[in-house]
Amino acid sequence: MALIDLLNISKHYEAQKILTDINFHIDEGERVVIIGKNGSGKSTLMKIINGTLEQDAGERIIRQNLEVKMLAQKPHFKETDTVREAVEAGLDELNRAKEKYNELSLLLADDFENRLLIDEHEKLSRYIEHHNAWNLDDKIERIIQHFDLKQYEHKLVTMLSGGEQRRVALASLLLQKPDILLLDEPTNHLDVYMVEFLEDLLLKERFTLVFISHDRYFIDKIATKSVEVEDCSLREYSGGYSNYLTQKEEYMRTLQKQHENLLDILKRENEWFARGVRARLKRNEGRKERLMALREEAKTNPSKIRKMSLELEREAKHFNRDKSVNRQKMLFEVENLGIKLGDKKLLKNFSTRILQKDVIAIVGPNGSGKSTLLKVLLGRIKPTSGIIKRGEFKIGYFDQHREMLDDDKNLIETFCPHGGDRVNVRGRDMHVFGYLKNFLFPREFLDKKIGVLSGGEKNRIALALLFTKDVDILILDEPTNDLDIPTINILEEQLTHFSGAVIIVSHDRYFVDKIAKKLFIFKNDKHIEESYQNYSEYLELEKELKELDEMEKESKKIEPKTKESKPKELKLTFKEKIALEKLPEEIESIEAQIEEKNSCLADPLCYQDIGITQLAKELEELKNIYEKKVEELLNIQEKEEKINS
Repeated sequence: MALIDLLNISKHYEAQKILTDINFHIDEGERVVIIGKNGSGKSTLMKIINGTLEQDAGERIIRQNLEVKMLAQKPHFKETDTVREAVEAGLDELNRAKEKYNELSLLLADDFENRLLIDEHEKLSRYIEHHNAWNLDDKIERIIQHFDLKQYEHKLVTMLSGGEQRRVALASLLLQKPDILLLDEPTNHLDVYMVEFLEDLLLKERFTLVFISHDRYFIDKIATKSVEVEDCSLREYSGGYSNYLTQKEEYMRTLQKQHENLLDILKRENEWFARGVRARLKRNEGRKERLMALREEAKTNPSKIRKMSLELEREAKHFNRDKSVNRQKMLFEVENLGIKLGDKKLLKNFSTRILQKDVIAIVGPNGSGKSTLLKVLLGRIKPTSGIIKRGEFKIGYFDQHREMLDDDKNLIETFCPHGGDRVNVRGRDMHVFGYLKNFLFPREFLDKKIGVLSGGEKNRIALALLFTKDVDILILDEPTNDLDIPTINILEEQLTHFSGAVIIVSHDRYFVDKIAKKLFIFKNDKHIEESYQNYSEYLELEKELKELDEMEKESKKIEPKTKESKPKELKLTFKEKIALEKLPEEIESIEAQIEEKNSCLADPLCYQDIGITQLAKELEELKNIYEKKVEELLNIQEKEEKINS
C-alpha cells in the first residue's frame, strides 16, 4: 500500500494551469526526484504532497498517523535557540521514547512474563529502530561536525546566514527521520563533502524521500524513481538521472519534429554521461577491488596500505602535468599570492598563469576563499601579499547577487538599452525573442520587469545577458544555483562554444566535470593545488587516500597474531555448496533476460506494446537481482579459495 496517493489532482493560479488531473504515489523506501523546468509546478506538487497547499480538484490519500516533514526554503527558529538547540528541536518525542524504553527494560527484569509490558517494550523498540535513534547523541555530534556547524553550536541560530540556517534545518530533519522527508534543493549551500555525507546518510538509513534537485550526480546516486513535471502533467521514469536520460531520449524520439532541438541536447547529454561517468567507474573498479582486499591484508601486513597509498598519490600526480600551451595569450600571471579577510588567512604563496583558452573550476569547502579569489582576480579586493599581472582583455562577470540587472527595466530594455529589438550574439544579429527562447523564455516575458521575476528566472536572464557581451574571459560565481536542469544544459552548451577563457566557482560536481579542463583546489593548509583531473575522480581518489590513512592508523593498533593461535576451521555450508552449483546458471539466465530487455528498450515496436516505463522498471529489477546473485557467488568463491589455500 502506498504511503501517500494523489488521485486526479488539479491546481491552477488564477488563469494559469499548473497541474491537471495528475496521479502520484510513493511507497515506503522509495526516493523520488521531481524534475522539471523552473515554474513547471515542482514546488506546487511538493506542497500538495506535504498537505500545506490545497488542490483545486482530486484527492490526497495519506496513511493514518503518517509523519511528513518538509525542508523550508526559509526556515523559522525560536529567537532564543542556539544552533545546537535548533538542531535538537523536534527530538523530544524520541528522547521520551528512549527514557520509557529504559524504564520498561528495568520493569521487565522483575516481571519478564508481563504481556502488556512486553508489547509496549517491543512497540517502543520498533519506533526507536525506525528512527535509528539508539545512539542519538553520537548522530547529533556527527551531523553538526559534517555540516560545519560545530563552530557555531552555542551561537544564536538567528545570527547565522541564510545558507547556514538551511543547514541547521536540514540537520534537524535528518535526525527526526520522518516517515516521508521532502527536500527542495537540499544540496544548495552544501559543499561537496557535505553532499557526500548527506548521500551516505540517506542511503544508509533508508529514508523515504521526495526531493527536487539540479545536482545530477546527487539525483543519480539517490533516486529510485524520477517524476518529470511538464505541460501540467507527470511522466514517471525508473531510477536516477542516467536512467531518466535514456528513457526520456527514447520517449522524445516518438514525438513530433518540433522537439528535435531538445532531443539533440538530450542525446549529447546522454552520450557525455555514458562516455565520461561510466568510463571513470570502469577505471575505478580495479582500484576499488584492491582497496577492499587491503582491508583484510591490513591485519597482518600494514606496509601494503602504504604501498597502495603511494600508488594512488602517483595516479593523482599523473593528471597534474602542465598541459598549457605557452603560445596562448596570457590573461593573468599570479606570483606568491596571499589573501586574508580580517584575521582569517585564506590563501598563501599561490603562483599560476591563466591563459586565453583555459577553462578553470575553483573548488573546495565552504568558506575556503573561492569567491574571494575571484574578487581578487577582478581587482575588487586587494591581496595581502603577492603580485597579479593582468593583460589587456575584457571580462564578463556573473555573481550570485546578479548585480548586472536593473529591477526597474523590462527584458527588451535590458537587452536593447539603445532601442530596437535586436541583439548581437558572438557576431550573429538576432531578434531578442529568438535569442531568449533558447533560454526557455516565452514571448510574453519580453515586457515583464526584472523585479517581478523569480530567482531562477533572474539567473537565466543574467546568464543570457552575459553571453551577448563581447568579452575575452567569463568569470562565474556559482552559476548553477537556482537553475533547473534544462537551463544548466543550455549554460553548458553556451560555455562549450565560448572561444575565450572561463573561470567558475561551483560545488556542482557534474557541471564541473563536464565543463572544466583544469581545477584550482583549495586545500586545508591554505594552499591551492592545480589538477587536470575530473573533479569527481579527484574526490574519489581523495576519499580513498583518507580511507587508507585511517586503515594504516587502525592496523598499527592491531597486535600481530601469535604463532600459537590456532586458526578457526573454515568450510562451506550445505546451503553454500548448493548455491555454488546453481548460481552460475541462474546468473547466465538473468544476463540473457537483461540483454533481451535492453534490445526491446532500443526498439519502439517492442517497447510500445509493453510500455517504456514498465519495461525500464522490469530491467532495473533484473539488474538488482543480477547484482545480488553475482555478489553472493563471489563471496562463496572467495570463501572456497581461502579453504583451498
